[in-house]
Amino acid sequence: MWMLRSARSRGAMVVAGAGELPPGLRGFVQRLPAIGMKEEPVLRSGPGSPPPGTGVMRSVRQIILSCKTELAALQKCEPQFHPGLAIVQITDDDMLEVKKMAEEVGLRVVHICLPEGTATEKLLDEIMKLNEDPKIRGLVLPRSPVMSDEAINAVIPEKDVDGITDVNLGRLVRGNFNECFVPPTASAVIELLEQADLCTLGRKVLIVGDNSSQETVLQKLLQMEGMTVVSCQWQNRNIMELLHKNDVIVVTSPAPEGLGEEWINSDRTIITYNLSDLSSCSKRQDFQQGEPRSPHDGIGLLTAAMQIKNTVESSTRWLKQEQHKTWNLRPLKLQPTLPVPSDIEISRTQTPKAIGVLAKEIGLRPSEIEAYGSNKAKVKLSLLDRLKEQPDGKYVLVAGITPTPLGEGKSAVTIGLVQALTAHLGVNAFACVRQPSQGPTFGVKGGAAGGGYAQVIPMEEFNLHLTGDIHAITAANNLLAAAIDARILHEGTQSDQALYNRLVPTINGKRKFSPIQLARLTRLGIRKKIPDTLTPEEVSKFARLDIDPSTITWQRVVDTNDRFLRKMTIGLSSTEKGFVRETHFDIAVASEIMAILALTNSLADMKARLGNIVVANDQRGEPVTAEDVGVSGALAVLMKDAIKPTLMQTLEGTPVFVHAGPFANIAHGSSSVLADKLALKLVGKDGFVVTEAGFGADIGMEKFFNIKCRTSGLQPGVVVLVATIRALKMHGGGPNVTAGKPLSKEYTEENLKLVANGCSNLQKQIQIAELFGIPVVVALNVFKTDTEAEIDLACQIAKRSGAYDAVPCHHWAIGGRGALQLAEAVRQATDQKSSFRYLYDLKMPIVEKIRTIAQKVYGAEDIVLSPQAQSKLDLYVSQGFGELPICMAKTHLSLSHQPERKGVPSGFTLPIRDVRASIGAGFIYPLVGTMSTMPGLPTRPCFYDIDLDSDTEQIRGLF
Repeated sequence: MWMLRSARSRGAMVVAGAGELPPGLRGFVQRLPAIGMKEEPVLRSGPGSPPPGTGVMRSVRQIILSCKTELAALQKCEPQFHPGLAIVQITDDDMLEVKKMAEEVGLRVVHICLPEGTATEKLLDEIMKLNEDPKIRGLVLPRSPVMSDEAINAVIPEKDVDGITDVNLGRLVRGNFNECFVPPTASAVIELLEQADLCTLGRKVLIVGDNSSQETVLQKLLQMEGMTVVSCQWQNRNIMELLHKNDVIVVTSPAPEGLGEEWINSDRTIITYNLSDLSSCSKRQDFQQGEPRSPHDGIGLLTAAMQIKNTVESSTRWLKQEQHKTWNLRPLKLQPTLPVPSDIEISRTQTPKAIGVLAKEIGLRPSEIEAYGSNKAKVKLSLLDRLKEQPDGKYVLVAGITPTPLGEGKSAVTIGLVQALTAHLGVNAFACVRQPSQGPTFGVKGGAAGGGYAQVIPMEEFNLHLTGDIHAITAANNLLAAAIDARILHEGTQSDQALYNRLVPTINGKRKFSPIQLARLTRLGIRKKIPDTLTPEEVSKFARLDIDPSTITWQRVVDTNDRFLRKMTIGLSSTEKGFVRETHFDIAVASEIMAILALTNSLADMKARLGNIVVANDQRGEPVTAEDVGVSGALAVLMKDAIKPTLMQTLEGTPVFVHAGPFANIAHGSSSVLADKLALKLVGKDGFVVTEAGFGADIGMEKFFNIKCRTSGLQPGVVVLVATIRALKMHGGGPNVTAGKPLSKEYTEENLKLVANGCSNLQKQIQIAELFGIPVVVALNVFKTDTEAEIDLACQIAKRSGAYDAVPCHHWAIGGRGALQLAEAVRQATDQKSSFRYLYDLKMPIVEKIRTIAQKVYGAEDIVLSPQAQSKLDLYVSQGFGELPICMAKTHLSLSHQPERKGVPSGFTLPIRDVRASIGAGFIYPLVGTMSTMPGLPTRPCFYDIDLDSDTEQIRGLF
């Protein structure tokens, strides 16, 4: 695009563009006389023309230099930030200069060349891929007849650096410049007018063309410069009159035949270009090497420079958006009533936000979630890559004192705390909780979504099936169990060669190893890859696992409390040819696969852990893994969706991740590492992620620190220790508390002596937290029968015992507003200096690690190992598993191994009955006393109260 600047106040200026010039204008350019010039020589078209002026190239170079400087400044703050420009090309337009400019600035260029005649569907597919690529910050489409409105408007506005989508043009016309891009063609016109000092108040401009939406945008921009703008089409009867009344004429489409040069007035400024053909640059000109040789070159270069400018602007906006800010979250209002209704009644009084709305409020993109209905969604792990440079938020762990069999409300405190932080204090806060098992839901405990006005909704969906993760774990677990027994059967009934032939069959005349089989060959030290080249000895070594059935540790699972599966005999059918053995079922959440899900850091990590599961020993005493059985890849397939955390919401519309639910007795009992990591990125450096540990601090918190924190690399800034007056009275000598039976009067009437005596357990749990160097805030979960005197006494003793603060919480009765005091205490505690440390070094002998936990955490005098336990320890050390952390499996109802001993027992020796290993999960778990991994149903289970309304399909009596 070229201009001729006159020394006179209203000299003629012709700017020739890439489309076809009006017939009269072509002749006018050729015969334009030389007049007084400020800087540029006269522009002449055709052979022998003098070199053009320097104005356009100066503008182009200034734009490129400015963009380069701006992008360098962004990358200095964010070294990993490398934005890209995608160029989609269908015609033979030359995009060389756009690419060169982008590379000069420092943009990464993705150039997609599609053949002529490409179907719209294919073009749309390419656009959709580029839309979803977070590294692409600008998308340039071809200007050609094949570009449909559908294709143009498929580009998301944030990447529409051509400024041609309807959304972008609409925002621009409305003056919303912070969320749109000025089309490069229009920017070029403004730039040229400014260079010619023609962007002045009151100057008259006529736009002649086909009255397109882009002309409307140009009209808006010129009006903003203070110019008077009129537009008309070539067919307008008054066009000649309009041409003579305006100072500047902008021609946006070729003139129809019949209009000659008689409409040209020598004292008019004329700009002509074609809005539909401006994304390309001529092959004849390099913007880095001198001046353009023709008007076509100049307009292409200037337009390309404006596209680069818009791409850098898009990158700047995106980076600012990614730098964390307070969520634009709309809390849901609560209307608490007294007496407090049942949990399910409360849940139904609230209408949850659509899950897509919640996702958008907390900064998730539509492409990062997979909706399961309207109330829950899986969140993709790709979010971690997108936010990898984002600082983590503050990490809060909710633990508890030794509980009664009724539980003390850790989940409710977790939910109440995040409701207080986000809905009432305007702080980004995420809750991360475990998925409840169907066993307790239909057994004794009932639902586990929090409680009262501090719960996850919809609570029916939370407690039943959710997104199918536990079903996936059950399927994967039982596939492995079936594979083990089938392998033993087939090895026992076939020769080496027959077994090998079936393991590596001939298909279509060819035999080959699967990738899993090749991995086994590598582990065995066999470097061959062609099946027919193995020696008989290698065939036997490869084909036979030689599993010792007496050492099988892998059990089948079911997510139901079924006591009659605690011991069983399998293989009694005649088809199993006498391969009979005793085994049992565990509850699904006790599966090692659940523990792996909770501890994994990525899909690749999970796949490796699944392969490392030790299911038995062979006849030589060597471990046999799921990888050896050949099923690890299939397990990963079954778990590929379960690895994604599930997004839900609290009663007050704040976000919750529900993910994993490992058994808190034989596993670590915490929600997943991945949920915590995703949440910490989403809340930002000033936000909070509140997660919980199972049971009391002596079990759940100790495992959280020594196992989960080692795996994740995360360190909490504060521990919230949940206590209740009920539990304190129990530890102070109160009568037994039994699920399903009414509480004794000691628990419903004021009794300060029992509270004071029971605070010994609270003091001990505070001391346990101090072992790890983390400040403690005590959250006293208040029940309606608690008195002010009892509450004050418990809080005073807690603070005297070393807690940073101790506050009463009323979230159950009134929601987040009832946990505001706790929220403020947690905010202040996280500002305190902490000195996190692990309890033991992993290189310590296994027995010493067990002894350290028993003595420092439980208060035991010493430990004693059974001969069976000692034998197992020796075996695990010989197999190379001696440096794994310890996951103690003991009762949660006492600091000791005896559930009936309350308060702070002393003088006891901790018996270690057996020791087992979860190698895939990555820990050794000693069994203290008798531990059941399959709960049983009581005389009157919860399912007596659960029913379905056949008319409304509403669930009744869940909790």
